[in-house]
Amino acid sequence: MALTKETFMNIIKSASNSGASDIHLRTDEKPCFRLRGDLIQVKSDPLTTDDMKLICSLMIKDSEILKKIDVLKEHDGSFSVPNVCRVRFNIMRYQGKLGVILRIISDKIPTTEELKLPAVINKIAAANAGLVLVTGATGSGKSSTLAAMINYINRTSAVHVLTLEDPVEYVHTPIKARITQREIGQDTSDFNSALRSALRQDPDIILIGEMRDAETISIAIKAAETGHLVFGTVHTTDALSTIGRLISMFPPEEQNVVRTRLADNLHATISQRLLKTTDGKGRVAAQEIMINNPGIRESIMDPLKTKEIYTFIEKGSGKSGSGAQSFDQHITKLYKQGLITMEEARSNATKPEDFERNLMFGDDAEEE
Repeated sequence: MALTKETFMNIIKSASNSGASDIHLRTDEKPCFRLRGDLIQVKSDPLTTDDMKLICSLMIKDSEILKKIDVLKEHDGSFSVPNVCRVRFNIMRYQGKLGVILRIISDKIPTTEELKLPAVINKIAAANAGLVLVTGATGSGKSSTLAAMINYINRTSAVHVLTLEDPVEYVHTPIKARITQREIGQDTSDFNSALRSALRQDPDIILIGEMRDAETISIAIKAAETGHLVFGTVHTTDALSTIGRLISMFPPEEQNVVRTRLADNLHATISQRLLKTTDGKGRVAAQEIMINNPGIRESIMDPLKTKEIYTFIEKGSGKSGSGAQSFDQHITKLYKQGLITMEEARSNATKPEDFERNLMFGDDAEEE
């Protein structure tokens, strides 16, 4: 049976209702949903070439791009399904065939409490200035964490939040804050142009969808230096790799200056992975949280001391700490709270021996 617009909308509604994070649509194959990290094939007929072209025609807004569908190699975009969800999509060509990956984005903005994030995340969101980076692999929940932090700001502060996104994902309705969401390609030509203009648009807080190059990073640090709170994402696994990635984007002769600027202006890094929950209904973020302090600042400035950052992160955990924590400290908490199984905890621990030690001897890192 040929696909129709109604059938396509029903696929999206079914994915949203089942809690799927993504939909995979490929020529000559049945649709798949990503549920709790796993790809599950949907009971359906395989999608034909005509089906895939119809899907593309329902999503692509630019008629000129749509005319080139037979030679289109890749295209990004987003759209809304009223009263259901927003969808971010990527159209690609593989072995001459069309494929589409859809990311399901809830219409409801999550809170940090609903995502079961540590209490310190709200404190980081309430910072007056500095650079805050949320990091992790694709699909690790970075967008949801950032949306929850902006949601917290929106509910508590009368500030101007300017976001630069490609594309806009969660759409925020102003509560106490004024929120200006700009989409790359639609509202501005590129991140760098938007960033250069951003400082003239009276923002208190700037969110940058992705730190892609040296110019973006440099402008973001400049914004932090001038008293703004700047949020951004990086596709790195932890604080050490994030700092290394940012510095490595600059020429060798500039790296010492960048180290100093980063040491002075980086407020926090939040690195995360999604783990399956014990109830079988979803996933929860395990987070490494680094909050800058004099020891970390010195470790960033001196490349011979950078590895010492991990020790400072662990020391920040506990009732008297800053709220920092390592992945394994947080995984231990999640296990003790009954949110993840022992198997899930062990298989995701960075250092299984640290997890076992924390479990055996206890950890005073209780949530405030």
